[in-house]
Amino acid sequence: MSSENLVRMANQIAISFRLQPEPEAVSNAMQHIKDYWNPLMRRGIYAHLENGGEGLEPLALKALRKLRETDKV
Repeated sequence: MSSENLVRMANQIAISFRLQPEPEAVSNAMQHIKDYWNPLMRRGIYAHLENGGEGLEPLALKALRKLRETDKV
């Protein structure tokens, strides 16, 4: 899957949680990605993140950075 599609999907997830308090929104976005994205998708978005994360919404960036710390893919 292309980086553009992964970024678009990560941003959609982040936007769906943006009305929640930030700690809860970050946690929920992380959990959604962990639960529903396969390892190939997560590795792809992590590679994009390591290359600067261009196009990712701030909430998506926070969630992905935090998830990356513990994800074993």
